[in-house]
Amino acid sequence: MTDGGQRRRNGPLGSVLVIIPTYNEADNIELVTARVRESVPDAHILVADDNSPDGTGKIADELAAQDDRIKVLHRKGKEGLGAAYLAGFRWGIEHGYGVLVEMDADGSHQPEELPRLLTALKGADLVLGSRWVPGGRVVNWPRSRKILSRGGSLYSRVLLDLPLRDVTGGYRAFRSETLQGLGIDAVTSQGYCFQVDLAHRAVRAGFHVVEVPITFVERERGDSKMSRSIATEALWRVAVWGVQGRVKRLLGHRHT
Repeated sequence: MTDGGQRRRNGPLGSVLVIIPTYNEADNIELVTARVRESVPDAHILVADDNSPDGTGKIADELAAQDDRIKVLHRKGKEGLGAAYLAGFRWGIEHGYGVLVEMDADGSHQPEELPRLLTALKGADLVLGSRWVPGGRVVNWPRSRKILSRGGSLYSRVLLDLPLRDVTGGYRAFRSETLQGLGIDAVTSQGYCFQVDLAHRAVRAGFHVVEVPITFVERERGDSKMSRSIATEALWRVAVWGVQGRVKRLLGHRHT
């Protein structure tokens, strides 16, 4: 990392925007926004709703009408987690926020742990809330789901040569400058793969990435958005990135 990057990491964080993508989260959105507001009172919240049929967007509008620190980004339809976060990132950067946070709507990412992520970000460019470092854990997951998640992280770590334990997790805090340095306009991946993509880009670009242990709690209300197509996309995209990276390194060695 350059000296300029080091100075930036040691500088003030600036205003915080917590981006919460939603699709059919009517049962959860009011509770999770209240928990964020209580945990980090100065933070603003952006609900990025993909035109939820269950009325999540309307509930979010009502919350925003009562609290000027809650904003709503209405999107045309269900385009995936990655697209929702990218839209939220662009909105946050355009509106001058210094920190942009990824957080699920279902409470699996506990807002009460956000202050620790933000504290860690004072010495980093990107902070990952990690389930698989010492102190991290998962609550109410079957053994099969734990194996899938840990296996996905291991698969990505090995193929992409990443020094991270939890590559697929979605509880993250970015400095605005970090996101602007990742080339997010070129990101097209979704789901787990989206999280792998951003972590890979950050490490490859030389940004300082820190993992903070979190307790991930499986949702109690609503349906998981995990699907076979999301898992399949992650498998083949990571494999392609891994091969591309090795080819570039091989060609680089031949020209030195």
